[in-house]
Amino acid sequence: MYRYDEFDATMVNDRVAQFRYQVERRLAGELTEDEFKPLRLKNGLYLQLHSYMLRIAIPYGTLSAQQLRKFAYIARKYDRGYGHFTTRQNLQFHWPRLVDVPDILAELASVEMHCIQTSGNCIRNVTADQFAGAIAGEIEDPRILSEIVRQWSTFHPEFSYLPRKFKIAVSGTAHDRAAVKFHDIGIEIIRNDAGETGYRVFVGGGMGRTPYVGLEIGRFVAREDILAYLEACMRVYNEYGRRDNIYKARVKILAHQLGADEFRRQAELEFAEIKKTGTLQLPERELARIAAYFAPPEFEDLGDEPPEFDAALSDKDFANWAKTNLTPHRAKGYAIATISLKAIGATPGDASADQMDALAQLMDDYGYEEIRVTHEQNLVLPHVKKRDLPAIFARLKTLDLATANAGLITDIICCPGLDYCDLANARSIPIAQAIQQRFADLERQHELGELKIKMSGCINACGHHHAGHIGILGVDKKGVEFYQIQLGGSGAEDASVGEIMGPGFGKDEIVDAIERVVDAYLKLRMDGERLLDTYRRVGMVPFKNMVYQEQTHAAY
Repeated sequence: MYRYDEFDATMVNDRVAQFRYQVERRLAGELTEDEFKPLRLKNGLYLQLHSYMLRIAIPYGTLSAQQLRKFAYIARKYDRGYGHFTTRQNLQFHWPRLVDVPDILAELASVEMHCIQTSGNCIRNVTADQFAGAIAGEIEDPRILSEIVRQWSTFHPEFSYLPRKFKIAVSGTAHDRAAVKFHDIGIEIIRNDAGETGYRVFVGGGMGRTPYVGLEIGRFVAREDILAYLEACMRVYNEYGRRDNIYKARVKILAHQLGADEFRRQAELEFAEIKKTGTLQLPERELARIAAYFAPPEFEDLGDEPPEFDAALSDKDFANWAKTNLTPHRAKGYAIATISLKAIGATPGDASADQMDALAQLMDDYGYEEIRVTHEQNLVLPHVKKRDLPAIFARLKTLDLATANAGLITDIICCPGLDYCDLANARSIPIAQAIQQRFADLERQHELGELKIKMSGCINACGHHHAGHIGILGVDKKGVEFYQIQLGGSGAEDASVGEIMGPGFGKDEIVDAIERVVDAYLKLRMDGERLLDTYRRVGMVPFKNMVYQEQTHAAY
């Protein structure tokens, strides 16, 4: 993983000292809250419903054991003993005291971490496929480009005051696990007919009030030209993006108003001008230098299935976990292990200090240099020897981290909602927990197959409800919490925006409504289809008829 150089370290330490002084002035009354707000947001500090919230950047979701231990330490000393992993592969602490935040930032700096650009109208944390460097079929590790983009965009003078926040994601395989088409800029690493590696660039994806799937703008951008091309796209946005209306200021609005052809034309004009200077041409030696940080470990020649792994499959719990939470690795004898943060009845995405410490110890004991955060609010051990998996599973089980539900109906993405966020209209966490309890039976989950529920407590869509096979949106109706169901969304390579099913359901009705959606799916599906496949084949009407008709019958 990437390590700070002297420039990174100086920049982060200087920022800590600067913010310490700003906090001192705020606490002394020398700064009003309005004056302090832009300063704290530049350091990832939000003022939420009950307290401050600090958002920590985890570039492309990669963490060391040392960094994970530091999170545990901060959680115990400065928060309430846990942290919340987000859909942006970040970590949030929801209860820090303002007076302690400079000390927290200093602690983070000591392990090469910070909160810079996790808020504000700038380029946010760059995300990537959590299976990077481990999955078969990968053209190039997407974290390499993600790190280059991070360095290019941090404190970039043109991109520090954009019309609105800006999010970038990178994927290195044909199967998209980074939701690139739902980002302001999404980058897919591809090869052309000549076998050359380059980049396909999408612009204008996003969720929130006006969800859009990104438009293909760059069909094949050469490796050395990618920063110049990205800067060209950013210049088009910076010049034409709305600054007079916060609801129309995202690049998705501009891109879809202009259309793909016109946005591409404008970007290529800017690209030609940038190319003339040669200043953003990415040298091969720089690519190689950054790539060296992400070199995979020396994989042992482990051959076929180890006897330890085969023997462990006789244990039903381990076999169920292996079925859903293990992904084939590119090297024989290895696997990719997903650690679910969705234990039944738990808060999706939360990890306690004890769990984080224990995972860091597990990494040390088994020689894992890194652990990954997924945009689905889980964790991943990317390079696990299959012979070690039974022992690792046993350790995870004692930590309540061995839930065998990755990709199943109880693996719910969920934002903090009205329990924490002052923007939310409705609670998300209790509804997610209730759905998990309703569908806790593992045999039933396996019968349903891959089924992604994603839930947001407001239209800002931090829970990615637009991209859920079943999406749930919390809304406010005259002070009462209601929940709207959407069907047919996908954040994968077949990206699509979910369709609203109909009128919302009360908080005491929504779990039953989800069960009726599932029952309708089971009646309608053919040949082992996923719910998403069934929906795309039959459309909304059969689902809607069954869900609302059965609700009417239940009322009588």
